[in-house]
Amino acid sequence: MTYHNPPTPPRKSATFDDAALAEIRRAAATGIYDIRGGGTKRKVPHFDDLLFLGASMSRYPLEGYRERCDTAVTLGTRFAKKPIELKIPVTIAGMSFGALSGPAKEALGRGATLAGTSTTTGDGGMTNEERGHSELLVYQYLPSRYGMNPTDLRRADAIEVVVGQGAKPGGGGMLLGQKISDRVAEMRTLPKGIDQRSACRHPDWTGPDDLEIKILELREITDWEKPIYIKVGGARPYYDTALAVKAGADVVVLDGMQGGTAASQDVFIEHVGQPTLACIRPAVQALQDLGMHRKVQLVVSGGIRSGADVAKALALGADAVSVGTAALVAIGDNDPRWESEYNALGTTAGAYDDWHEGKDPAGITTQDPALAARLDPIAASRRLANYLKVITLEAQTIARACGHNHLHNLEPEDLVALTIEAAAMARVPLAGTDWIPGHKGL
Repeated sequence: MTYHNPPTPPRKSATFDDAALAEIRRAAATGIYDIRGGGTKRKVPHFDDLLFLGASMSRYPLEGYRERCDTAVTLGTRFAKKPIELKIPVTIAGMSFGALSGPAKEALGRGATLAGTSTTTGDGGMTNEERGHSELLVYQYLPSRYGMNPTDLRRADAIEVVVGQGAKPGGGGMLLGQKISDRVAEMRTLPKGIDQRSACRHPDWTGPDDLEIKILELREITDWEKPIYIKVGGARPYYDTALAVKAGADVVVLDGMQGGTAASQDVFIEHVGQPTLACIRPAVQALQDLGMHRKVQLVVSGGIRSGADVAKALALGADAVSVGTAALVAIGDNDPRWESEYNALGTTAGAYDDWHEGKDPAGITTQDPALAARLDPIAASRRLANYLKVITLEAQTIARACGHNHLHNLEPEDLVALTIEAAAMARVPLAGTDWIPGHKGL
């Protein structure tokens, strides 16, 4: 009797998988690196890898409908005459007019105001609509200096000096020509329809000593009223936070690699920077070592989606968080109602990241007047306010369950990790053990 072994099924390489092969072919065909928006798509340790330890015998929970759990936070208490007082510890991240449509920027301002929090201008300057609909507006001061002027610095409620961004630490921004409309060109002093790339570093300082001088200039321009934020990408969080404090920051904004961008090289988004979870504890440690924790506030961004994420970031030592991609989804980005149009662009709702092309069917990441008109800023602002309300309520629910009457009373002792990687990054025990991997003495 003859036996025939079944044919061996073909095996694909784990290294040269379908995505890697497709990118090689795309690069060979076009001769240019891939550009896209959004944040990293690879799976990295994140807040889902942490769990809270609710109260049982050793902790006493709070009654959800009888006992308060406060959410307010004040940013800029170190030097500013007029710190920003927020009702909730969730802010809207910087996203520029140019990257986003006018109605989208208006919706973000209106929604943040309804929720009692701040929004941020992004690159490209301040629009009157954004200022008019934002009760609290943070003005970003970027290497490009697009739209920067002393008048708008004074009109802002805080100034955020952007040194780095989580999606592209060490890289500058991009805005392709199809999104540089007449108005965007005028605001940025650029030729219409021509691709632009922002500088990756500021033109008038090269380090923390120079930055200290620049911060003093900004304080003098604004009569020491406005809080000065320093935003850094999640690369070397301990040293970057320490140097930002040394330079005189009131607030440090720390953006992990899950933070989105309007347009950047895919190789930046996927291969530069650290996960948000890995950045928080080193930054907090720097503040503690300098005796500045809670005196200089820490705002964490990059992949914040839910109230659980908010609560976990605060438990690890942040004072507030900032949302960008989630805010865009809340106002209508990647909405399945436009599925057929996403399909026509070669993608699907939930995966659309060609924000740089300016063809967004939802009218959010575009300068096309017909597409932008699809977004009702008033209705979109209500959705954003609802989302911010829900995630705040979720964070409060968790804090009460852990026995805390303020979100800022959450602490690392309330957390355990599900994986060794998350335990090491967050510096909390692996669930079921008292082991913190990599922690000295353990």
